[in-house]
Amino acid sequence: MSTTAPAPASGKTPVDFWFDPLCPWAWMTSRWVLEVAKVRDIEVRWHVMSLAVLNEDRLDELSEDYREMLSTRAWKPVRVVTAAWQKHGDSVLGPLYTALGTRFHNNDEGATLEAIAGALADAGLPAELIDYAEQDDFEFDAELRASHKEGIDKVGQEVGTPVIAVPGPDGEQIAFFGPVVTPAPQGEDAARLWDGTLAVASVPGFYEIKRTRTKGPDFSNL
Repeated sequence: MSTTAPAPASGKTPVDFWFDPLCPWAWMTSRWVLEVAKVRDIEVRWHVMSLAVLNEDRLDELSEDYREMLSTRAWKPVRVVTAAWQKHGDSVLGPLYTALGTRFHNNDEGATLEAIAGALADAGLPAELIDYAEQDDFEFDAELRASHKEGIDKVGQEVGTPVIAVPGPDGEQIAFFGPVVTPAPQGEDAARLWDGTLAVASVPGFYEIKRTRTKGPDFSNL
């Protein structure tokens, strides 16, 4: 069953956003899309995806440091987010992601159990959800993988997080990896990037614009 909700009853432009809370690039893109919501009539719908799931069949191709990150840190926050979503509904995803990302990235606490527990408290969610962080036989693994698959199926296997899906020609959803930005654009800069995203989504056959990143994640304006 699809995890993407129907078009908003509000009449706003829907933006479906798949994230792994560990990813700093997804975090900045998410802050951009929330900035867009202040200046354009959009509604963001949050979905989980997983860097651990994305890379589990290609670990041999990854650096030792990245493999270590995936095995020791990547599963814990996304399991907690998925459990919160399954037990408390779609509406908790945005607030919990904001709480986690603020602690992980803006406050430089890292994806520790303490930071996850603090984020649950910040989002007003039950403390016992932290128990899912280290649940190897994860109760909601099928739901996590289904949400991940939906996002990846829209955009292809050669990408990571974030994935966003926006309306394209004739109302068809068009998905992209990114946009990857540092720092997150604000105000009218955010609006112009959004307008450009809709513009490229409107072009049949458009696939990619890319350049090599020369800067790391910059959270200084968040």
